Amino acid sequence: MANRISQLLSHWSENRDVHLWVLATIIETDGSSYRKAGAMMLINDMGQYFGLLSGGCLESDIMRQARRCWDNKQNRIIEYDMREEEDLAWQLGIGCGGMVRILLQPVHSNNEYLKLDELNSYLAQRLQAEYHQNIDEGVPLNRVFPVVDPIPKETKSTLKEGANTTFVQLLSPAPLIAVFGAGVDAKPVVSIAAELGWQVLLVDPRVGYAKAEFFPKASQIIRSAFDELHSAAWVSQIDVALVLTHNIKLDAAALSLVQGSSAKYVGLLGPTHRTDRVLDIAKLSRKELTKPLANPVGLRLGGELPESIALSMLSEAHAVLENTDALSISGVLNK
Repeated sequence: MANRISQLLSHWSENRDVHLWVLATIIETDGSSYRKAGAMMLINDMGQYFGLLSGGCLESDIMRQARRCWDNKQNRIIEYDMREEEDLAWQLGIGCGGMVRILLQPVHSNNEYLKLDELNSYLAQRLQAEYHQNIDEGVPLNRVFPVVDPIPKETKSTLKEGANTTFVQLLSPAPLIAVFGAGVDAKPVVSIAAELGWQVLLVDPRVGYAKAEFFPKASQIIRSAFDELHSAAWVSQIDVALVLTHNIKLDAAALSLVQGSSAKYVGLLGPTHRTDRVLDIAKLSRKELTKPLANPVGLRLGGELPESIALSMLSEAHAVLENTDALSISGVLNK
């Protein structure tokens, strides 16, 4: 199931006038909850929902509650309090120990589709946007504003009090990953990254590599020589670069290319002694690298199959993008 906002909007935009829709947004939580404030889900009159606001335990009831929005064309606020045994959440058998407030909004042409088409356009252009939703049970009034200067994720969402209480959240485009090299071990990398909702560029100039039928989940396949790509627009947009061509000269060219990129994470497959040869060919020293180089790449997860290696690399990249330490939450690995 696609859960990232850009995936939800992409599906919705293709069917916005085919079905009746409701946008469900978590606007407040307290205590333990599966998703936090800002999580979104789109529901249609076919009984389908896209995205998750819980682990699947609230969705059917949210869908039932959402139907009232189609009747009166107004917002609706619902709350599940899993701290109270008398609450509906306990009757649903949840009892996770927290509270979740959800804003339900009908989506149709008369309310300008809640500006979701405009929001979708900004994200498709890889721009951050602020999405404003009035918190009341009246007619929806949503607004969207482009963000020119990138804002840290720490300011993701907030409730702004005033004449009208507004829920404001920062929405960012899906991470963009460039995978250099289209060998067998690139298949699970592309597949897992796409499942995460990332956009995946697969880059390999070699004849016989990067065939579309082998990489159906790649957003784009680029067959240009790496040294011809320095002026390509996507180079200044990528968040992650993984270099795994298994060819020293190609690795060197890819590593040189990403030095001028926007990548926050650069991973190079192979042992350090091989990397020394790659750097020599690229005429780079470790001190001259403009991007921190993850080499050997990935987290120490164990396993030697391509799928395990792909998981290891993407896990480390994911932790960097989310600015986390990638440690065990329970500490079970330290016991």
